[in-house]
Amino acid sequence: MKKSEIYFSIALDENHVPEAISWRATDAGEKIHFAKAINIALWDRQEPGTMKIDLWTKDMPVNEMKRFYIDTIGAMAESLKTATNDEVMVTKMRALCEELVQHVNQQPE
Repeated sequence: MKKSEIYFSIALDENHVPEAISWRATDAGEKIHFAKAINIALWDRQEPGTMKIDLWTKDMPVNEMKRFYIDTIGAMAESLKTATNDEVMVTKMRALCEELVQHVNQQPE
């Protein structure tokens, strides 16, 4: 069995607020990548329920955070389509993304 690992490193300031987020994956070589935010969701094997890790750095602007979540919902819709082929849920998630994009585009930056 092949094994793949993903590593995250979070640098915190004195108030435990993330200043830097870096990651690397064994399948992507040894290169270290940097991120402004991460959103990880896990479905527990023993007790069904979502466990989440949401972190963002101090330099993540609010408008980018909103777009990050819109992109995340869109990516989840694509994954859901592949996993379940449930067109109703996928269509509703895509529609929500379109509605949120319009909302964000109407806000001043």
